[in-house]
Amino acid sequence: MVKAEYEDLIYEVKNQVATITINRPDRMNAFRVNTYFEMIEALMRAGWDEDIAVIVLTGAGGKAFGVGGDSADKKSDRSTRGTLGVPVEEIHTLIRDVPKPVIAKVNGYAIGGGNVMATICDMTIASDRSIFGQVGPKVGSVDPGFGTAYLARVVGEKKAREMWYLCRRYSAQEALEMGLVNKVVPEEDLDVEVDAWCAEIVARSPTAIAIAKRTFNADTESIRGIANLGFQAVGLYYQTDEAKEGGSAFREKRDPDFRGVLKKSKSK
Repeated sequence: MVKAEYEDLIYEVKNQVATITINRPDRMNAFRVNTYFEMIEALMRAGWDEDIAVIVLTGAGGKAFGVGGDSADKKSDRSTRGTLGVPVEEIHTLIRDVPKPVIAKVNGYAIGGGNVMATICDMTIASDRSIFGQVGPKVGSVDPGFGTAYLARVVGEKKAREMWYLCRRYSAQEALEMGLVNKVVPEEDLDVEVDAWCAEIVARSPTAIAIAKRTFNADTESIRGIANLGFQAVGLYYQTDEAKEGGSAFREKRDPDFRGVLKKSKSK
């Protein structure tokens, strides 16, 4: 087994499978600024290593696959790279562009940006205790493009709109029924199940799989343009009092008053 050192990730290679584990269990595996850049490096490393046949993304601690950006980081403090100040769109692009399958191994919460990342992965295998859902409109945010338009391709327009407009949470079984995940297994069987899927892929032609992935992606590639436009709009939205109210209310553990703030802003 080959291991590489990261601050926020665990990178392991075994049997031609690279497993990238988000290692921030105390923060429900939320991404801080450093996590984005480490994930990009790890995906690039595994994605273009000819000895790697499959990439598995997962979260440490058994409570969460991931919940998106760390709520402790103010959006106004992000100013590194990317339309929103963090390169989230680069991670989405890499998951799609690396010429090998990326499997999301979900054990626990896949919420917000974590749900989007699991959606974009080629396949998703979840434990029976996993929970999926979106939270953007509850906290003054939205993940456009792959988080919305591609989600609709996966689960259908009606269900995707329900997920975003209502911000409900869905069990692993519900996620399976809507097509958001490929397989649900008991928590104690998750590692064995993912290993079995990976072993099957390892035995297949890597070039044929790469071509298949490219052709699957070609059908939805226009969504990349939608995402770029959407992120540009979200970047402007984050500067409004309405969006800031969502983040403030979440940190202060109170209900947001989006409409009151919007009305006040319009009256200025």
